[in-house]
Amino acid sequence: MQKIGFYLFLALEKFLMLLPKKIRMKFFLLLGDIGRKLSKKHNKIVEANLKFVYGKDIKDSFIEEVQKHSFRQMALNLLYTMENRYYSVDEITKNVTFENIEVIKKAQKENRPIIFVTAHYGSWELGGNILSALVEPILIIYKKMKNPYFEEYLLSSRAKWKMNYTERHGATRALIKRMREKKATAILIDTNVNKKEAITVNFLDHPTSQIRTTAYLARKFDAALIPILLHTEDNEHFTIKVYDEIIPPKTDNEEKDIKISTQMQTDWLSKEILKNPKPWFWLHRRWKDDYPEIYKKL
Repeated sequence: MQKIGFYLFLALEKFLMLLPKKIRMKFFLLLGDIGRKLSKKHNKIVEANLKFVYGKDIKDSFIEEVQKHSFRQMALNLLYTMENRYYSVDEITKNVTFENIEVIKKAQKENRPIIFVTAHYGSWELGGNILSALVEPILIIYKKMKNPYFEEYLLSSRAKWKMNYTERHGATRALIKRMREKKATAILIDTNVNKKEAITVNFLDHPTSQIRTTAYLARKFDAALIPILLHTEDNEHFTIKVYDEIIPPKTDNEEKDIKISTQMQTDWLSKEILKNPKPWFWLHRRWKDDYPEIYKKL
């Protein structure tokens, strides 16, 4: 059944790619709207997350805006993945600009490994591809999918963007190798994480378990911690914003330094989400291990 479903998807993909770009865009926006109407559970996840961050007095109109944007963004992420397979790098990147790219060039000139600190924000898949193809080839960590055909589909779409990848289990070895070779990786810091493998920091005004991998690798290998996000106003023109390098302390107290570094990264992301919350991935149960009670009624 998995194989049949995958081939049906490929047939639909070929049909959609025959459509004019504007019509295809409208179709995927409509697809997101249909998903929002049908998925009561995920609407409730968005609502639960928003009330957890902003309080129970949050306006219903704001919740609805974020729900609509979240489902549409998921649909557009699929659209961009499909288009990445058909269009050339030049065609995809012609409407892309970079902001503050000097931060990356400085780290490259110093021959330091780079850790791009990023998140599920906006069209993160597209942003990673563009960054890897035009600026610095990156290694990304992925979670194994239940359907091997769709997994290969996704990974193969990334390959032409000079992107390398490693499965989440056993990724530490690949990351260390990457750092020793003075190459770059991109790590999403906003996913739910097992408490045993995490450090507690303040995220969006709540104590939250956060990965310590970025802080540990940066300290051990003198890697540049460079935050980066993709921004857009019209889903047609994109800006890859490179933020100033995060420079944490390096003292004799390694654990304290790692905690400070992790908090600095989390402070950056919290600030960006609160500044413009809609592009963040509110559909994810980010706090399911730290605060499982907020999802009990789903």
